[in-house]
Amino acid sequence: MGILKSLFGDANSKEIKKLEPSIFEINKFEEAFKKLSDSKVKEESANLKDEVQKELQDRKDEWEKLPDDEQPTMRRKIEDEVLGKHLPRAFALVREAAKRTIGQRHFDVQLMGGIILHEGKIAQMRTGEGKTLVSTLPVYLNALTGRGVHVVTVNDYLARRDTGWMGQIYSFLGLSVGTVIQEMSYIYDSSFEDESALDENLVHLKQVNKKDAYSADITYGTNNEFGFDYLRDNMVGDLSQMAQRDLHFAIVDEVDSILIDEARTPLIISAPAEKSADLYYKFADLVKKLRKDKDYDVDEKAKAATLTEDGIQNVEKMLGMGNIYEEGGVQLVHHLEQALKAEALFHLDKEYVVKDGEILIVDEFTGRLMHGRRYSEGLHQAIEAKEGVEIKRESRTMATITFQNYFRMYEKLSGMTGTASTEAEEFSRIYKLEVTEIPTNRDNLRKDMPDVVYKTEDAKFNAVAEEIKEITKTGQPVLVGTVSIEKNEKLSKLLRRNGVKRNVLNAKNHEQEAHIITQAGKLCGVTIATNMAGRGVDIILGGYPKVEEEQEKVKKLNGLYVIGTERHESRRIDNQLRGRSGRQGDPGTSRFFVSLEDDLMRIFGSDNIKGLMDRLGLPDDQAIENKMLSRALESAQKKVEGHNFDIRKHLLEYDDVINKHREAIYRRRKRVLKSQSLKDEMIEMLSLEIADLVHAHVSVDTGIISEEGLKEIKNGLRSIFPQGFILPELPENPEKLVDTIAHLVSEEYEKKEQSSGEKNMRLLEKAVYLRVIDTWWIEHLEAIDSLKEGIGLRGYGQRDPLVEFKREAYSLYERLIAGIEGDVSKTIFKVQLVRQEQPKNVTPVTEGKKYHEEAGSGHVSSKAGKKVGRNDPCPCGSGKKYKKCCGK
Repeated sequence: MGILKSLFGDANSKEIKKLEPSIFEINKFEEAFKKLSDSKVKEESANLKDEVQKELQDRKDEWEKLPDDEQPTMRRKIEDEVLGKHLPRAFALVREAAKRTIGQRHFDVQLMGGIILHEGKIAQMRTGEGKTLVSTLPVYLNALTGRGVHVVTVNDYLARRDTGWMGQIYSFLGLSVGTVIQEMSYIYDSSFEDESALDENLVHLKQVNKKDAYSADITYGTNNEFGFDYLRDNMVGDLSQMAQRDLHFAIVDEVDSILIDEARTPLIISAPAEKSADLYYKFADLVKKLRKDKDYDVDEKAKAATLTEDGIQNVEKMLGMGNIYEEGGVQLVHHLEQALKAEALFHLDKEYVVKDGEILIVDEFTGRLMHGRRYSEGLHQAIEAKEGVEIKRESRTMATITFQNYFRMYEKLSGMTGTASTEAEEFSRIYKLEVTEIPTNRDNLRKDMPDVVYKTEDAKFNAVAEEIKEITKTGQPVLVGTVSIEKNEKLSKLLRRNGVKRNVLNAKNHEQEAHIITQAGKLCGVTIATNMAGRGVDIILGGYPKVEEEQEKVKKLNGLYVIGTERHESRRIDNQLRGRSGRQGDPGTSRFFVSLEDDLMRIFGSDNIKGLMDRLGLPDDQAIENKMLSRALESAQKKVEGHNFDIRKHLLEYDDVINKHREAIYRRRKRVLKSQSLKDEMIEMLSLEIADLVHAHVSVDTGIISEEGLKEIKNGLRSIFPQGFILPELPENPEKLVDTIAHLVSEEYEKKEQSSGEKNMRLLEKAVYLRVIDTWWIEHLEAIDSLKEGIGLRGYGQRDPLVEFKREAYSLYERLIAGIEGDVSKTIFKVQLVRQEQPKNVTPVTEGKKYHEEAGSGHVSSKAGKKVGRNDPCPCGSGKKYKKCCGK
């Protein structure tokens, strides 16, 4: 690799070199813009926006003359040409606005990052290089089109903080900015002041309805909220209820976390489905009596628990059954499998915690509690039964999408992170995103110390506690990263015994946590958090607000000391933790303490390492530094990264099939919503349904319809025509019969329209069509889920499960379309609009809808919530308090 680099040069360096002329052009504007008054800068921005939109309008014909499916590609090409021409001027304006509003000037390397993002690539920038500020450059430039730009963050707090912080820049330049987070939406309004805001960046955020937040030039939000809003928009009954605009351009912050780590978790909106809790409790008790390695086997790599022959016999004996698969059926076997999975693979304080009688999932990547999320397919209920808490109802899927397919719908996508190069291949293959590494503004002075390896986990944690105790005597601040809440608590107890003061973060409050993390650089400070803590939050040496004297003291002590207590499955997560230290040329130190009992080494490590350790005869508490061990750690991480990539790729291959179905159904749904009249389509649908009915009873041999066949046709027609409709005598010739019935359909449709009124008929058509689409779509999703569950078994019959899945899914899709058209035909004549009067003296809204995400398969339940409090946000989405809106 080194020889190739010396012969052909480094591709990344060449990419950076190509950006230098653009940086020169941007810098040429700086002196001129410095001299302008605030009003002149704003005027310059308004003129630039007008120029961009006029040029795009003049070239509109170039994409509109193309077929629908080719228009987005051509439109993006033209937009990039127009915006590319104005990039230096736009970037220079943003830099000037940033200096005047938030007192920060973009460095040249930040301008480079901005260009890479505008080009629809991933900018890899080290932690502390100011990615939030970098994003303002391409965000402003692309927002000039007037089509809306989405900035995607990893949590609600960062979405709100960045709206208020960067909103100052956008507002100064005449652009509007909003934010959408769970159950709340805001716009930045410099004239509005929220006196209750604890963070200065949240003072000017004014609560609005979601549609207004999406109508802003720029919208911040979390990946979950953007994805769920897309699904919700495709469930509405009227166009006015849709919140999002077209998916134009998105910049994803911490792109590796959102597009890689969370890619295996589909977003699902579901409604409650009643099921008895008794079976869950029954099987939870039953599996506790089974013995590991005798009644069941656990495969930790595959995260699977399987009953043995002995186990099956024991279960049948306990249930008093002969053959559980025959007598119990699919449902009983499913309950058994989920109970075993809950017992053997899901552990308290690791995968989940129990809080206030509720099972809360712990995010495996961040260690945060995932409030509102639930495992799907009965697993969450099985865990509830295992822990003896109240079992919540199961859910029925109404809409679903993976992050992979959601973000690939944007016309242009880019992202930024400190760690993307290890997954560059995946970004390229799945998202067509290239990674460019941006140079640091200052040299990195952090010292990354070699790993210290211990034989046992206890010995490792004792060593970590001792190291922290010794370091704090010098005053050097320490940030400790762990992989779970359980390990947080374990280390905290050891430090308490040693008399070490510490802050322990257990992923309960993003905002409060962010504030504590900013103080992690204080003299003598010890902060223990899950190893992803502090993403997007600046750790200031000496603490916040900055005090020069305190900063210098910490710098002399070698800055922040980061300790990792375990190697993560992904090298990126380790690098993120290291990156908490040594920001912007600050000194720093990092070191990982690992043991052979850590999950990574135990499950994926080489089997002969433990044997080597035993042969050396070293005591448990003696640290080892050995090249072979370091190589084994890296090899294990690469092995897991490859394994996880295969899982995500596998998930996407299957989801791509359902994605085509989803796009077709959502297109049809949107067409129905936009349609002024569905009359012609309805009559054609009815005619085709009748033609199919007739032709199904035409004899293949004679080409005529028998008396019995005619009788069947009449029965079929009764399911279509309104109740009480009297069929006239029908001809036996198939073609004449089809024409006769088609004529009757037109006549009957005209009668119905006259009796209902034209306006009501248009509403009725839309209501019937949407209801039928939604009902069949829900059934289709369940059918696809069932197909996916069992398709792997086809491999035993030497058939490719994916090929089989595609073939059968296509059959299900044909059934879906036929079902929709058949049900619309059978419903339209039999229903009518009924106006419901609102009873007097009744409050119109007493409960709102809440959307609760579910993890694992990422379920989100959409269900009625509790009674709305007077000071709660109004469920109608107005952005006002309930007492000032529908609760007046």
